[in-house]
Amino acid sequence: MANTSTAVPQASRAPRALLVAQLSNSIGDGAFYVTSALYFSQIVGLSAARIGIGLTLAWAVGSVAGVWLGHLADRRGPRSTAVLLALATAAAVGSFLVIRSFVPFLVAAAVYATAQSGLAAARQALLAGLVEPASRTEVLARLQSTLNAGLAVGAGLGGLALHAGTRTAYLAVFALDAAGFLICALVLRGLPSVPPAPVAAVGEPRLAVLRDRPYALLTLLNALMLLRLPLLSLALPLWIVQRTPAPGWIVSALFVLNTAAVMLFQVRVARKVTGLSEATRAVGTAGAVMLASCAVFAVTAADLGPWATVAVLTLGAALQVVAEMRHSAGSWQIGFALAPGGRIGQYQGFYGTGVPVARTLGPLLVTTLLITWGVPGWLLLGGFFLVTGVATKPAVRWAERTRNRAPLTHGATEHVDAH
Repeated sequence: MANTSTAVPQASRAPRALLVAQLSNSIGDGAFYVTSALYFSQIVGLSAARIGIGLTLAWAVGSVAGVWLGHLADRRGPRSTAVLLALATAAAVGSFLVIRSFVPFLVAAAVYATAQSGLAAARQALLAGLVEPASRTEVLARLQSTLNAGLAVGAGLGGLALHAGTRTAYLAVFALDAAGFLICALVLRGLPSVPPAPVAAVGEPRLAVLRDRPYALLTLLNALMLLRLPLLSLALPLWIVQRTPAPGWIVSALFVLNTAAVMLFQVRVARKVTGLSEATRAVGTAGAVMLASCAVFAVTAADLGPWATVAVLTLGAALQVVAEMRHSAGSWQIGFALAPGGRIGQYQGFYGTGVPVARTLGPLLVTTLLITWGVPGWLLLGGFFLVTGVATKPAVRWAERTRNRAPLTHGATEHVDAH
């Protein structure tokens, strides 16, 4: 653990370096996200079904491997693990440059998803070792804002590649993404080293998080709240085009609204979340606001006319981004505060599985609810978010009780005091 004499300089350097690392790989990722599917379908010649199956399998593998790689970060040190996983991600993206068939695509996608999941866990463990507990939620908010900014810039660059539509343009995007992860590895390598956690005592489980039922419940609740991810990127665009008279450009405008709001206000929202009580309140509020947002979106099923529909959609999107920022801030605090000292990597790796799970299962769930069921589906989804948000508070209390009964060496208290 870091001592008092080194904690302050580490804390002052770490956030800036982590922001640079986040920006370097998020720009490439933004370009990759908007071009990869079209590249593999139009240039490589894979069917949409094969691309979908490949990515689903890849992220399923990655979400499971992320827990083990997080455990590796705890035992071998998060900095060196994060550097190696950033290099592995760069190699996986670079391999896409030469892939021409499904099986190599599946292997490369699995390596990419595994390295990305593990890198996220290792960077969280690195952040926990270098940033004071009171500052972590704010630093995570800055990282989220930087991520959104990088993705927006990358999406613009990806748009240029889509406009060109050539193999060379697509490959330039992959090269940019790989270079971004190489820069990320270089930046992370320059951070102070965080010592590995002590080896578990005889008889203790290697992956203790898998036996931590309260934390597992909180991970599930977080994954359910993250079903909002495919709402903006998939379900709402389909709803707008198929069920409303709104012009198609509103889809892009709502995405820009969401991105800009997170960039401008996420840090401000996160500053108010300094403990578990504020975190549970934030997540509960997010559930209620998501219900309001879904109800507003449901109104657009009525024949309001194009411009009135645009106004209602904008209101719904504004409510959604408020809920997103509140949930993010509360979720970060919960995930860190309840992770025992010395096990941040594996706990964050497990907690982070909510993102791939939501992105894998969410599209089918939300499109079935909204596009097939219409207005009742919107209201049911909103009620689902409300119940999930409210359920977070008793789940956090359960987790706190189990930690209060646990020995000090296993609890979150040691983790907080040690930094």
